[in-house]
Amino acid sequence: MFSLNRFLDVKEENRKLLAFTYYAFLCSGAMSTVLGAVLPSLSSEYALPYSIQGSLLSFHQVGNLVSVFLAGFLPYAIGRKKSTLIGGAGIILGLVFMTLWGNPFFLVFAFLLTGIGRGTFSNMTNVVVGDSCRNKTAGLNLLHASFAIGAFLSPLLALSVGSSAWRAPCWIISAFMLIALILLGTSSLSNEKTAKGEDGGRSFIKSPAFWLNTMIMFFYLCAEASLTGWLVTYFTDTGLFPQSLATSMQSLLWIMILFGRLACATLSSRVNKPTLILTLGLIMTAFFLVMINATSPVMAVIGVFGTGVSMSGIYPTTLSTMPGKYNSSTVATGSCIGIATIGGILMPIIIGLVADQTGDISRGIALILGALIIMLALMLTKLVLSKRGRV
Repeated sequence: MFSLNRFLDVKEENRKLLAFTYYAFLCSGAMSTVLGAVLPSLSSEYALPYSIQGSLLSFHQVGNLVSVFLAGFLPYAIGRKKSTLIGGAGIILGLVFMTLWGNPFFLVFAFLLTGIGRGTFSNMTNVVVGDSCRNKTAGLNLLHASFAIGAFLSPLLALSVGSSAWRAPCWIISAFMLIALILLGTSSLSNEKTAKGEDGGRSFIKSPAFWLNTMIMFFYLCAEASLTGWLVTYFTDTGLFPQSLATSMQSLLWIMILFGRLACATLSSRVNKPTLILTLGLIMTAFFLVMINATSPVMAVIGVFGTGVSMSGIYPTTLSTMPGKYNSSTVATGSCIGIATIGGILMPIIIGLVADQTGDISRGIALILGALIIMLALMLTKLVLSKRGRV
């Protein structure tokens, strides 16, 4: 009989913490897409232009950037558990705050807090899985599959309550996140201060493998952050779908990501990882072109379907190919995710600015193609260098 713990090769003492970690990342995924799902309703109620909407999405990523660096170094000062609980509380505060006031500066602060919480969980969960699972690639793909489950469910939650009740999903996800913090607070997550020299040091700075993987993730996050943040607005404003169906498209994107990550978790031990990463990148780019050139709802659905499935495994599989000592290091993992997150900060706001300048959201979305082309070039470089044993 199949056993997930045997498949991941998890020690018995780590199983409960691993389960709590997956649940926390599921809640983080729910938060990440509820922002894009409620953004059209929030913007309509508060009368926000495209540039402000793009700024909100970008400041969410700024918070993500700040927190992954802090989460990499705070364990030295206060321990991993305390730093996780403090940072993770940003999701609860940010979601609640954005439902209370529509002032752009206050909304920027609220989105910043949600990003801080997301980044905190990104760092902590990746490190815990890296430490707990000997089958690291499968464990990380399943971790990011749990993120995809939350990301798939929250747009459906927003859709079920209607655009006029957009605050309700924010409050509900805040409650689930509070449960996650309570579970982690009572878990075996280490609360000891990490001793310097025990966390991989700073050798990653001179590692070509570290920088190549990080830059692949940088350009991938340019695309992912923009797609998940702008997808509902793009389909609504181009007239391809009404808002209710556009919100459903966001859920479709994430359910395809979920299926893809489960498939990658299974395939990762059988397929050469650099080859898998490049193949996924090529398919993602092809289906993204189908999506942005769609003139009918059917072609748009096909584009979303293929984009979601193919983009699914790029981030976790790329991260899993990092040298093992860096996957287990909060400093190296935090630096990798933090640098990659800069891509997720820049692209959404650039898209918003271009959309405001041209009056056409589709021109902004088309810029994602440039990031995908650079990502493919880096993936090809990784494949060539891996065959030569250089990364």
